[in-house]
Amino acid sequence: MNLRQKFYQVIGSIFLVFMAGSIGYYLLFLGKYPFIDCMYMTVISLTSVGYGEVIQVSGNVWAQIFTMTLIIFGMGIILYGISTLAALMIEGEISGVLRRRSMEKRISRLKNHYIVCGGGETGRPLIDELMKNGEKVVLIEHDEDRLHACSAFEEILYIKGDATDDNNLVAAGIDRAAGLIICLPSDKDNLYVTMTARMLNSDVRIISRMIDPKIEAKLLKAGANKVVSPNIIGALRMASEIIRPTVVDFLDSMLRSRQGTLRINEVDITKGSEMDGKRIAESGIRDRFDLLVLGSRPRNGDIEFNPPATKTLQSGMALIVMGEVENIRRAREVF
Repeated sequence: MNLRQKFYQVIGSIFLVFMAGSIGYYLLFLGKYPFIDCMYMTVISLTSVGYGEVIQVSGNVWAQIFTMTLIIFGMGIILYGISTLAALMIEGEISGVLRRRSMEKRISRLKNHYIVCGGGETGRPLIDELMKNGEKVVLIEHDEDRLHACSAFEEILYIKGDATDDNNLVAAGIDRAAGLIICLPSDKDNLYVTMTARMLNSDVRIISRMIDPKIEAKLLKAGANKVVSPNIIGALRMASEIIRPTVVDFLDSMLRSRQGTLRINEVDITKGSEMDGKRIAESGIRDRFDLLVLGSRPRNGDIEFNPPATKTLQSGMALIVMGEVENIRRAREVF
C-alpha cells in the first residue's frame, strides 16, 4: 500500500467513526434532536473537550453505553489516525529525500544517455520509444502531474525542476550526454535551453521542438542539430495516410507490435573494430545478428539505398538496419 492509499484509508476511518457516532445518536433518540446536534455531540465526545451535553445522555442507559463505546473505540481510531498521518508525513519526507539522493547518484554514473526536457504530450511518447530501444533517459520536468504521469515508465530517472535552469541541465549530466531532446511548450524556452546546452557541451546532439516556423533559423544558429515541428510532421502523416496507407500501417505495426521490438536503426562502424574493412557479406550482419541492411552512409557522404553485399565497410560509415532492438544492440558492440 503506497502513501496516498494509506492517507485515504486513515481519513476514511476517521470519517466513518464520526458518521457512525452522529447517526447513532440520531437513531437512539428517534430523531428528537437535529442531526447537527448529534454531530456536535459526537465531536465533543471524541475530542473530550468537556463542553456540556447538547443531547440529554445522562439518565439514558443506552445513550450512556453508546457514548462510552464511542469514546473508547472512536478515540482509539482517531489517535491511531493522527499518529499514522504524522508517520506518513515523516515517511514521505524521508523516502522523498532518499529517493532523490539515489536518483542523483544513478544519474551521476550515466554516460551517453539522452536528456528529455518536458514530460508533456510530446515528451511522454518520446520517452516511451527511447526506453523501448534500450536507451538511458533522464527527464527534466517541474510539473508534479506530468512527473506522476511519466512515473508509469519503469526505472525512469528525472530531475524535478525547470529545464531553463542551467543547474538542472548540469544535474542531468549534459556534459556526458549523447543527446538532448527539447520539447517544451514555448519556443522561447526551447531556444534558451538549446543555446545553454550547446554552451555546456559542444558535442551533444540537440533536437528541439518548434511551434513557429520562423524560429527554425534561430534554433539552428543557437546550436540545434535538427528542429522538429509537430504541426508539419502531423501534416505529412495525414498526407501519407491518404497516399500510402499500407506503408503507414506497416510502420505503425512495427512500432506498436506486442510480439517484439522491431525497429529501424543505425549501426556505426568504428575504427579498429573487427568489421572495419570487411564486406557486408563477410560481416555476418544477416546470419549472426538477423539484421536487414536497408542503406549505408559513409562519413560526410550521401545515403546509398540497398547497398550490395560486396560493399566494403569502413570506419565512420553508418549502416541503416532493421531488426530486433536486442540484436541491434549486440551488433553495435561488435561493429
